[in-house]
Amino acid sequence: MSLTKQLVDIASNKRLKLTTAESCTGGMVSAAITDIPGSSNVFERGFVTYSNAAKIDLLGVSADTLEEHGAVSEQVADEMAKGALRLANASLAVSITGIAGPGGSQFKPEGRVCFGLAMSGRNIRCETVEFGALGRQNVRQHATDHALTLLLAAVDEASAAD
Repeated sequence: MSLTKQLVDIASNKRLKLTTAESCTGGMVSAAITDIPGSSNVFERGFVTYSNAAKIDLLGVSADTLEEHGAVSEQVADEMAKGALRLANASLAVSITGIAGPGGSQFKPEGRVCFGLAMSGRNIRCETVEFGALGRQNVRQHATDHALTLLLAAVDEASAAD
């Protein structure tokens, strides 16, 4: 059984609603979830907020946070996940912001992706993964897979807590 099928099945059994806030993946996580039959029982909505303006307008990310830390930061991933969770009235939100490439800088290299995971009633978790300069499509796919893994672990955790 695929990772995404497991995610949809467990979330459905637990009656959890999922949402995504994606930047560098451009909706790939949402697409992976909605590829699964029955996903309408668990997937509330996805936010594709590629630009800083979209992050501010659609998710309520602070312009000050973007200015101070840049779009590719755990601070922005945190605010993206919190905004998505609140606005979608969901149980669980994952956010993704990163540099798929080509390019990057000395301080924010290609392949750096920041994730946020927000769940109702729990502390938000953020992490940064350095996928490396694998090429744009590979970074995006690895980031998608990682986000799905984070969601599955959180859904499993919610299951264990019940």
